[in-house]
Amino acid sequence: MKQQIIVSGIGGQGVLFLTRVIAQIAVNRNIPVLTSETHGMAQRGGTVLSCIKVGTFASPLIRKGQADLGLILWDANLDVHQGLLRPGGTIVINSQAHGRGIRLDAASMARNLGNAVLTNLVLLGAAVREDKIFCTRKDCEEAIRQLAPSRFVEQNIAAFHLGLEA
Repeated sequence: MKQQIIVSGIGGQGVLFLTRVIAQIAVNRNIPVLTSETHGMAQRGGTVLSCIKVGTFASPLIRKGQADLGLILWDANLDVHQGLLRPGGTIVINSQAHGRGIRLDAASMARNLGNAVLTNLVLLGAAVREDKIFCTRKDCEEAIRQLAPSRFVEQNIAAFHLGLEA
């Protein structure tokens, strides 16, 4: 089992939490995992890119044309990071516009739950629904319960379920 995943967004969108959830799923399944994050002025709304390699790899960085899956939390980042995807790779993107990839207005869905940062888990749910990521619904729910603060667990699970049902 090997999969290379990028998560792209801007500061405050939950890129790092989503990275932790995906990495925790791999750990829970006893699959080797490497992660790496790049923060471009993230505290001021700058671009954040996480690379996640699930399986046996030597380096955490994903080179151009190698990612199997891109979870794009902010549609403006698509132009910046789509070159990391391999030919035939899948993009799951938070977008109201039509175009390449699996698109859904995850931000509006998350806002309806009362927290726009939940966009990340809506996209994860969509990736699981489309069978584009190595994990299952149960894997994701378990990792969310392990990592989310207790007062936010149910809201996080609800966001993930919105993506599953979208």
